[in-house]
Amino acid sequence: MDSKYKRIVVKIGTSTLTGGTAYLSPPRMVDLVRQMAHLHSQGGELILVTSGAIAVGRQRLDFPRLPKDIPAKQMLAAIGQPRLMGLYEQLFELYGLMVAQVMLTRNDLSTRTSYLNSRNTLESLIARRVIPIVNENDTVATEEIRVGDNDNLSAMVAALIEADLLVLLTDQQGLFTADPRQDSEASLISEVVEAEIPEEVWNSAGRSRDGLGTGGMVTKLEAADLARRSGAKVVIARGSDADILIRIADGDQAGTRFLPSGTVLESRKRYILAGGQAVGSLSVDQGAVAAIEKGSSLLPVGLVLVEGDFQRGDTVRVVSPSGKEIARGLTNYASTDLGKILGKRSDRIENILGFAYGEEVIHRNNMVLL
Repeated sequence: MDSKYKRIVVKIGTSTLTGGTAYLSPPRMVDLVRQMAHLHSQGGELILVTSGAIAVGRQRLDFPRLPKDIPAKQMLAAIGQPRLMGLYEQLFELYGLMVAQVMLTRNDLSTRTSYLNSRNTLESLIARRVIPIVNENDTVATEEIRVGDNDNLSAMVAALIEADLLVLLTDQQGLFTADPRQDSEASLISEVVEAEIPEEVWNSAGRSRDGLGTGGMVTKLEAADLARRSGAKVVIARGSDADILIRIADGDQAGTRFLPSGTVLESRKRYILAGGQAVGSLSVDQGAVAAIEKGSSLLPVGLVLVEGDFQRGDTVRVVSPSGKEIARGLTNYASTDLGKILGKRSDRIENILGFAYGEEVIHRNNMVLL
């Protein structure tokens, strides 16, 4: 493909969808979908994280006067979400593309079981060239509903699916040294390359590193900090600029760019190894050892012994016939289930258990060689 990046997460904020007005802007949505469709046609793997459900619900109800509390926002999101999703579905269909709605909250990515479920769902959609459209599940979330939370959600999604690039589209050209609406001498910060985002950059976003202060650009900086640690490049840019997504994907120097502070592999190692003490172990045969060392997943046919009491998504050790721990990873099956499929071919899993979470006991993407 022409793009420098294979897997791209695009986050579109409400201000971009509305063009700064109180109404959704269909022309703006059409243009952004056109750009994403172009990247998709070039072989890109697109994941869209979108805000706007509450704004669409408010517009649908003709802007009622409502209290600024959580139930009112949840009600607006419940009304607006299907309408917003319907518009996206129609627009992507113009380019022959299928979309899927994925509703998440932070809790869905905070436990290993739901983390695996979310990852597997997104990976399955991407593999079938379906574009996942992710939004926070505002109808059930409580603390999560606040300005900019989808910024952080998009960073979590980027880490979840090991994205190469995260683009945060907003109504500003990027991150400035000061608020350009209040300071005429404010200048664009074109690139952040330091491993740790400098204090002055945090201050320019409206808060210091101690966590005080609020503001729309703050959450974008938080998201950039999170995503770049997972190995993704991050760009904050203005969504109304011509062909902004295509230009960024082609490597143009647009907006504020944050270079990765670590590789994807390093991030996966940190997540798995720091995800908690291993609660069980899987002894494997020599054939499985050889396959794992070559980069393959662990299949049930290679299992010899299951020790410990653990659940799907827990961290387990992988042990060679000599008793040496050769790997550690997140298991797709609970210990009781593995005891039933131990030594069996993957195509028998569903017949034996009555269900299947995949043919792998531990997928290679969720396993770290030691």
